[in-house]
Amino acid sequence: MKYTPAQIANQLNVSTTTLRRYEEQNLIPDVPRTPSNHRYYLPAHFQAFITIRILLKGYEIPVVYEAMRKIKTGDIKQALWLINNQQYKIEAEKMRVDEILLMIQSTDFPKYKNVTVTDKMSIGEVAEIAGVNTSSIRHWEKEGLIHSERNNENGYRVFTIHELRKILVISSLRKTIYYIEHMKKLLDNLDTKNYTQIEQSFQLAKEKLNNQLMIQFEGIAELMKYVKLARMEQAKRD
Repeated sequence: MKYTPAQIANQLNVSTTTLRRYEEQNLIPDVPRTPSNHRYYLPAHFQAFITIRILLKGYEIPVVYEAMRKIKTGDIKQALWLINNQQYKIEAEKMRVDEILLMIQSTDFPKYKNVTVTDKMSIGEVAEIAGVNTSSIRHWEKEGLIHSERNNENGYRVFTIHELRKILVISSLRKTIYYIEHMKKLLDNLDTKNYTQIEQSFQLAKEKLNNQLMIQFEGIAELMKYVKLARMEQAKRD
C-alpha cells in the first residue's frame, strides 16, 4: 500500500512540512519516489510517523530522534535501551517526589544522600540535595521564592533547613505549578506548616508522572509495531 504525504498528514493532523522535517532529520526509512519524482510512503513510513508523534508526548525530543535514527540504521537494541533509560528516569523522579514529601513533613532530617543538613548550608550543598543547578536556586531567590543569609566571613550565600524545604518543594513541583504567585502561596503553607495543600500538589505531580508513564507505554506499543515493519523491510532488501 502506498500513501501520499497529504494522506498521512491529514490522518495524523500535521502538516506535510512536519513530515518532511522528520525525513530531513533521518528519523524515517529512505523515502521512494514515483517516476515523476513525487514522494510516496509505505506502511513502514506511516508507522514511523505514528511512532514519532506519540513518543514525543512521553519522551524527550533528543531521545526520540536518536532512537528513531538508531532504528533506521538497524541498531534496534540500542534504540530500545535509549527508551528504557527514559522510563528509568521517570521512575526515579516518582521515587524522589515521594521521598521529598516525607522529608518536608519531617521535623528532623540530619542527612540526605550523605549530605549533612544544617542551618548553614552553602548553595552547592542545597543544590546537591535538591538535585538542581545552583543557577536555578539563584533564580528562585531572585523571584522571591526563597531567601538566603550571607556568611559574615566570605559573603557567600547560606541556607537554613527551612529554606531547604522550600527549595525541595519548588524543585519537585516546578513542572506542575507554572505560576510564581501560585508557588508563593504554596510556600506560605509550608511556613505555617499547613501541609494539606502541599500534599495535594505533590499528588498532582505524581498523577502527572503516572499519565506520562501511560503515554510512554503507548509509545512503546507503537514503537514495537514500527520495529517489526522495519525488520520486514530490511529482510526484503537483504
